[in-house]
Amino acid sequence: MAVLPFRPTPFFANKNQAFWRLQAVGWGGAFLLRAMSSIANGQPLSFLVLVLIATITGFSISLILSVIYRQLIARRALITWGVTALVVPLAVTLYAFIDAWVIGLYRPESAASFAQLLIGVFYLDLTLLGAWSALYYAINFYLQIEEQNDQLIRLENQATQAQLAMLRYQLNPHFLFNTLNSISTLVLLKQTEPANAMLTRLSAFLRYTLINEPSGRVTVAQEVETLQLYLDIERMRFEERLRTTFHIDEPTRPALLPSLLLQPLVENAIKYAVSPQESGAEITIATQLIGAMLRITVSDTGPGLQNGATDNRLSGVTFDGGETVSTGVGLANIRDRLIQAYGESHRFEIMDSPEGGFAVVIEIPFERREGGGDVAATARIAVATG
Repeated sequence: MAVLPFRPTPFFANKNQAFWRLQAVGWGGAFLLRAMSSIANGQPLSFLVLVLIATITGFSISLILSVIYRQLIARRALITWGVTALVVPLAVTLYAFIDAWVIGLYRPESAASFAQLLIGVFYLDLTLLGAWSALYYAINFYLQIEEQNDQLIRLENQATQAQLAMLRYQLNPHFLFNTLNSISTLVLLKQTEPANAMLTRLSAFLRYTLINEPSGRVTVAQEVETLQLYLDIERMRFEERLRTTFHIDEPTRPALLPSLLLQPLVENAIKYAVSPQESGAEITIATQLIGAMLRITVSDTGPGLQNGATDNRLSGVTFDGGETVSTGVGLANIRDRLIQAYGESHRFEIMDSPEGGFAVVIEIPFERREGGGDVAATARIAVATG
């Protein structure tokens, strides 16, 4: 498909310019039609002067009407249509009076009286000004509706962006509390080197969260690198109890997903699978392409759905049978972010992992950034981890 070398400009982008263009085209067309009709009826070429004068008269009166209508269009409907109903007959009468007077001057020997000439041109002038008035109001009301729709869309987008930002920022306080508490414990135990290492990693992770927009999307590769940075922090707390495995299919690496989408899922697994078990647990993160969808699976070897202790990690997720389990924060946050970002075009499901334990499966449309966005994203990660 060929790409235009220029970007088309909407016709009504400049309302003033559009008005004069429509005026020129409309009244120019009216002149041509009346001129052709006159010639077809056997009128002499000199009669075209009368047609030109009539066109200029109509053009001038329409300019006066546009000034009046511009003041009326923003008022209540009763005032707008009431005043318009009075103004149009007066304008048509003036238009017809001038036309009849000019015709009378052109044909002084005509047997028709001035009143007959006035009535003869009145209906034609009424058609012209009536159509012009209707078109003027129709175009301006249409533009008003379009402006209101555009404003509504902008407000909805702003609300969506604000809600996405709120959901993203909800992730940091909980994570910060746990990490700072661990750093505090290490300091109290005078383990300065581990405390400094954890503080350095925390600083890098928070730098990344500040660089990225809350409503932005990142590649799977970038999200995995960020997740590994987060796991490095948590691994200093849990050591060998926290075991992780990544199965990232190569075709999925450039796929886009909401920033920090996986971090609360892993945090949820750490809280309910690694932390309560003395032996810890293994967390697996896998991505694969399923047709036109990107599937992300985060599973752990902790308690599964059949264990009552896992109810706390669920948050208003509806099962196939219609039963809903409430409480929790992280999973509800993820679900809300997916709804905001993809509407109905996504899947969010929790289940027992085939290997035993708990699993969350997410499917979103496969999208990739055009141009060099992936390189820029990797560069931001490098800055954050440096």
